[in-house]
Amino acid sequence: MLDLQPAPRPVAAPYHRAALSLTPLLLLCYIVAMIDRLNVGYAKLQFMNDLRFNEADFGMAAGILYIGYILFEVPSNLLLERVGLRATLLRIMAIWGGATIAMAFASSRWEFFGARFLIGAAEAGFFPGILYYLTLWFPNAWRGRITSLFAIGVPISGLIAGPASSWIMTSMAGVAGLRGWQWLFMIEGAPAILLGVVAWLHLPDRPATARFLSTEEKRRLEQDLENDAGSATASCTFNDALRRPRTYVLALIYFTFYAAQSVLLLWVPTLLRNSGARSLSEIGWRAAAIFLAGAMGMALVGWNSDRTQERRWHLVICGLGVSAAYLALPLAAQRPDATTLTLMAASVGVFSFLALFWTLPAEVFGKGARAGGIALVSSIGASGSALSPTLIGWTQVWTGSLFGAISALAACFAASMVAVYYSAPGRRGARL
Repeated sequence: MLDLQPAPRPVAAPYHRAALSLTPLLLLCYIVAMIDRLNVGYAKLQFMNDLRFNEADFGMAAGILYIGYILFEVPSNLLLERVGLRATLLRIMAIWGGATIAMAFASSRWEFFGARFLIGAAEAGFFPGILYYLTLWFPNAWRGRITSLFAIGVPISGLIAGPASSWIMTSMAGVAGLRGWQWLFMIEGAPAILLGVVAWLHLPDRPATARFLSTEEKRRLEQDLENDAGSATASCTFNDALRRPRTYVLALIYFTFYAAQSVLLLWVPTLLRNSGARSLSEIGWRAAAIFLAGAMGMALVGWNSDRTQERRWHLVICGLGVSAAYLALPLAAQRPDATTLTLMAASVGVFSFLALFWTLPAEVFGKGARAGGIALVSSIGASGSALSPTLIGWTQVWTGSLFGAISALAACFAASMVAVYYSAPGRRGARL
């Protein structure tokens, strides 16, 4: 006798619904966060004379954001476990948006440094907080693709920031007696405050409070996540994570990555200008092309890594590709097209590495250690972005060139691929 009962809903259905309900807003918040980090590199092209900065001062201003980031990242993520994501995002985004706007009215380097520090202190829990939040919704089998979908916000932000920043600084210059770079900070800081309120109103803290899931789908998610928690690391606590050598190996890898990534996030406008691209409009569109290449490369590399279920060699090849591109930058000097193409290659490697790297800590840390463990790896790694802009700025002052410091960062990142090889799972998932 035929069974005419409807087929049960596919297991993937609640995860598709969760992804469609959560990731667009989270991605938009991340894009705004990254634009508010990237815009200082464009504003630099105008405010250096107004604030009497040299390259070393700019390097310090760029790096001091990450001092606040490092100091407050772990406490912010531990607090998130108590108060939930909605309250956390409202606090984080309102403060960093306000501090970004405040930079427009800085009249000295110390006021500018203070606003940058406050942005870092506020934003500290954002990225690791979202990564932890996603572990509350998606088991290991889904985490790689969801993390990649979220992390693609970095190259997308660069794609937007270049043309938008150059247009604001050019078109708004002189309006209400303000400089273009001041309008840049005011216009690009405001969306963070608005999105913090939207996140408070829209996002559920946990699957149990999600209105877009049925009771059965909530039960299924909880069961899948509980099955994930049956792994050997499930009982690991934050104190256990502090004692594990692998925690610090991951942090070291992320340190060298963050240092290398800062070249793209902060110095692309300067590198393009130095290569011969003079107008703000040309610099903006070339930067957009660089980040577009990163977004496309991230999608392709992430898809292939998921298809083959291989992480190790994807990460190693991306890391070595970034290092090779940075080392080739002096060969492209004084040629805008060659510099753009070289930075496009680096962008593909940097953003692909970023997406795939964050599949590792989620597997290493058990449920009880994820919030603190992810934040610990991220905060130690963020010190790379605190140190590298200062190194690059001072090297520019001492030698008249950015390339020496960039080459040193490339060499360190290439060396860390040895640690990646022994930390990342191969095709069959075996790890040392």
